[in-house]
Amino acid sequence: MRRRTAFVAGVVAMATLLSGCDFSVYSLPLPGGAKIKGPSYTVTVEFTDVLDLVPKSTVKVDDVTVGTVEKVWLDGFVAKVRVKLPKSLELPDNARATIRQTSLLGEKFVSLAPPGGTEKPRGKLENGELIPLSRTTSNVEVEEVLSALSLLLNGGGVAQLQIITQELNKALTGNEPAIRSVLTQLNTFVGTLDTNRQKIVTAITAVDALAKKLNAQKATLATAIDSLPKSIKTLDQQRAALVKTLQALATLGNTATRVITASQKDLVANLKSLYPVLTKLAEAGENLPKSLELLLTYPFPDAAADAVQGDFTNLVITLDVDTQKALKGLLGLNLPTVGPTALPTANLSLPFRNSPKFPPKSGGLPPLPLPTGTATSCITLLGLPVCTPTLNRPAFDPDLAKALMPGMVK
Repeated sequence: MRRRTAFVAGVVAMATLLSGCDFSVYSLPLPGGAKIKGPSYTVTVEFTDVLDLVPKSTVKVDDVTVGTVEKVWLDGFVAKVRVKLPKSLELPDNARATIRQTSLLGEKFVSLAPPGGTEKPRGKLENGELIPLSRTTSNVEVEEVLSALSLLLNGGGVAQLQIITQELNKALTGNEPAIRSVLTQLNTFVGTLDTNRQKIVTAITAVDALAKKLNAQKATLATAIDSLPKSIKTLDQQRAALVKTLQALATLGNTATRVITASQKDLVANLKSLYPVLTKLAEAGENLPKSLELLLTYPFPDAAADAVQGDFTNLVITLDVDTQKALKGLLGLNLPTVGPTALPTANLSLPFRNSPKFPPKSGGLPPLPLPTGTATSCITLLGLPVCTPTLNRPAFDPDLAKALMPGMVK
């Protein structure tokens, strides 16, 4: 009786103590998170499911215990976990958090790690910051695996495997050649795809580049598509005119066909007639361009302009006078011829300048030396023919002679 009374008294005292104090089981010294001595900071982590994670669980970095879980609570449909870390621990601002297990049936803990893959660490994780759902995950639990296995075994697909096997046997029986042919063609198809793998990759890359260019021109394409209804409306309004134009083109085509058909023989004959002319032109070769050069300076060659030096023209006139012909021309006298020649013939050389600013002075100018000509050019002076040689550098200009001796040169 004394022992029972003492036990009851102890229980009552314990109950009184618990009811009179703010006591929680988490305040007891339970095993788990690391004891942090010195400055620390807290970080809140969001999870879609914390499983059976409890306060006092450990927080690890690279499988080394560095902190502890202070609090776990539910905020809407998101589970939040507040962890306590030592001030000496530096983590990037984009760190990731994962709920893992120490072993197959071990305890849960929060694992913190820098970002992986192509993402580079940036910044520094500070006190009171939040690691959102986009950077948190949780490993698959043994309970989930066993639950999925039990679902498969109890009324799942295992019971249907026999039916599937029987149906496959029925479908394949008697169709072995066709199935073998399908497999052969499939093997050939896959082999062809593997052979052209690089071309397929190139084509996909080109399509990707095209898609990028189209995306860059998205505004232009949108404007064009927005303008397309107006263009179609304009075409619809001009449909009658377009139809009439096409009909006129059809009529023109028919007419042109009839004309060409009717004039086919004449056209062939004209082409045959042009053949000799074109042949001769081809045979003329370089002579035709050279004759065109002489056409603009006839009767002088195209080098006649070289005889003009500034405002001077080198000109020498040889006056060959037949006295008998002169008297006959001037007086109308027909004198008899005595001996080889009735009267002497005079030969006169006259130099001229090519500018009215410099008229001939008394006594004249000494003749300039010129190369010997190969042909003659004639004018009528005082009723008498006057001939001059056409030089390699021609010096004779009829307009100049008329300007210098008006009324004397025809």
